[in-house]
Amino acid sequence: MKRLIPTLLLSGLLTSLPLLAAEVTVEQLQDKLDHPWSVAFLPESQTLLITERSGQLRSWQPGKGLSDPIQGVPEVWTQRQGGLLDVVLAPDFAQSRRVWLSYTLADANGNAGGVVGYGQLSADNRQLQNFKEVLRQTPALSSGANIGTRLAFDRDGYLWIGFGDNFHSSSAQNLDQLSGKIIRLNQDGSVPKDNPFVGRADARPEIWAYGIRNPQGLALNPWSGAMWETEHGPRGGDEVNLPEKGKNYGWPLATWGIDYSGAKVPESKGGEVPGTVQPLFYWKVSPAVSGMAFYHSTRFPQWDKSLFVAALKDKSLIHLSVQGDKVQEKERLLKDRGERIRDVRQGPDGYLYVLTDEADGKLLKVGLSGDAAASQG
Repeated sequence: MKRLIPTLLLSGLLTSLPLLAAEVTVEQLQDKLDHPWSVAFLPESQTLLITERSGQLRSWQPGKGLSDPIQGVPEVWTQRQGGLLDVVLAPDFAQSRRVWLSYTLADANGNAGGVVGYGQLSADNRQLQNFKEVLRQTPALSSGANIGTRLAFDRDGYLWIGFGDNFHSSSAQNLDQLSGKIIRLNQDGSVPKDNPFVGRADARPEIWAYGIRNPQGLALNPWSGAMWETEHGPRGGDEVNLPEKGKNYGWPLATWGIDYSGAKVPESKGGEVPGTVQPLFYWKVSPAVSGMAFYHSTRFPQWDKSLFVAALKDKSLIHLSVQGDKVQEKERLLKDRGERIRDVRQGPDGYLYVLTDEADGKLLKVGLSGDAAASQG
């Protein structure tokens, strides 16, 4: 089913004059997904992999629809925000068939944390074989909140991982813990020798950056080669960050949000704190950001070199302009659907693929119609 949604596309950072009236198209490809969390594109037959938070990894293909659960996926802990979360393909997937997953496990005391590992997807896409756990977030601190665990590969083949603070805010500043951190690993799970804290007895060598609250998106900027991150603030203060080597991104010392009680975050020293890095962009009123995707395609030129961020509480797909490291919000799409948006990815065909975080979750294909689309579209 395809439908049109009127919107107004603007060009430039500051202009408010409409240059082109466009129609946003939304095609529902699949429903009846159990809180889908992430989507990845296989390099053949337009096949997608989709994670469901309740523990299923499935494939979807045009004309064939949704598969039965893929066998060989590890058991997961599925309370609150926990479960089967992100899925990404190894850069050499065409040769290795390696699929990386992030998920949650709990210890004997019921404390949970993020886990990352990989297996080989069988040629028929029905089994994930020889699954290997690579990294476990220790110590396990979470009761099901602020888990994070987004995954992304960069141009050099390094695996980046976003681990949340597990709702223990001070842990984000402790370099001997993996909570509240951006992690960088080699493809085999080993630690790169040039990670910033390698060789320090008081720090985990896997850490790339710290002071992170609850990372919900990791995406490689395809025209700059830099890794970007989105994260939940507490009550307000959701952020877009560019995590640089060894830098402190402030949480909980620096935040533009407030505590859930409405009071000041106890450890906070303000929005700007010496020794910490400011976000590229933040929302004073939290839309509850989730997955993110850079758009770089000639399919829809008006979207080229834009950033799209999924929003849970605001139930929208947020479109932002990007000029270097300067970011500005342009519009919010899909709000009329009233559905929590969990993930967004650019497909190889130049369309956006969106997951809704519902018990009857959906896979949507989003684009532009008419004069807003390129001639190839």
